[in-house]
Amino acid sequence: MANDKHEHEEIMEEEWETNIVELTDEDGETTAFEYLTTIEYENERYVVLLAPQEEENEEEGEVVILRIQQDDKGEDTFVSCDNEEVEQEVFELFMDELAEEEDSELFEEDQ
Repeated sequence: MANDKHEHEEIMEEEWETNIVELTDEDGETTAFEYLTTIEYENERYVVLLAPQEEENEEEGEVVILRIQQDDKGEDTFVSCDNEEVEQEVFELFMDELAEEEDSELFEEDQ
């Protein structure tokens, strides 16, 4: 029984670790973000990340939206979204997805 608990803890740690994305800025500073989802919009893919909270008393962190682009080696890289309208559209799609998940969870609780 104790072994099952240990295995479960390891799985939970792996899930937590896979949700963390470390990005390095142009100054060489690395920041850990929480991966929330990937959104497709107008044949492009965008990643939605939760920025770390600056202060502990902050209620919600800032959401960062980056476009997924392949580099010369064919690997995915994240680049800034320069178009505010596109960024807003992707954010709205993210919020719709979030609302659908919450509605689904509420429906499951009622069953």
